[in-house]
Amino acid sequence: MKKIMFVGSVGVGKTTLTQRLKGLELSYYKTQAIQFYDAIIDTPGEFLQHRKYYNALTVTATEADVIGLLVSAQAIMQTFPQGFSSLFTKPVIGVITKMDLAEDEEQIERARKQLKQAGAIQVFEISALENKGIEELEAYLQED
Repeated sequence: MKKIMFVGSVGVGKTTLTQRLKGLELSYYKTQAIQFYDAIIDTPGEFLQHRKYYNALTVTATEADVIGLLVSAQAIMQTFPQGFSSLFTKPVIGVITKMDLAEDEEQIERARKQLKQAGAIQVFEISALENKGIEELEAYLQED
């Protein structure tokens, strides 16, 4: 299984997705520091939102096989700068979270576009609460 590092803003669903992928009970808590699991690295949202922490992301990325950039289907503001994936020497995928809360296709398309502009080579659409799209992401992570 590929080891993935999740990167996204505060509240985007990195920890919830981690819990879903690990088969744990979903419960919210604020990630204060980088959390290492067997095949998942969960990073605090502040590491993305404050450029001074970018170096922590790039150093931690050496432990991962793939980087997952997460954007909420409800996101209005630009989360990732264009070409953000160039910080990493690993493949970068995009994950649109909270698909169950999307109001229309335009919101989802905005999230897709943002992830593609950031450099995601593939985009997954998931709802961790409804367990939708999880199988596709797991299948990708299982590929050699």
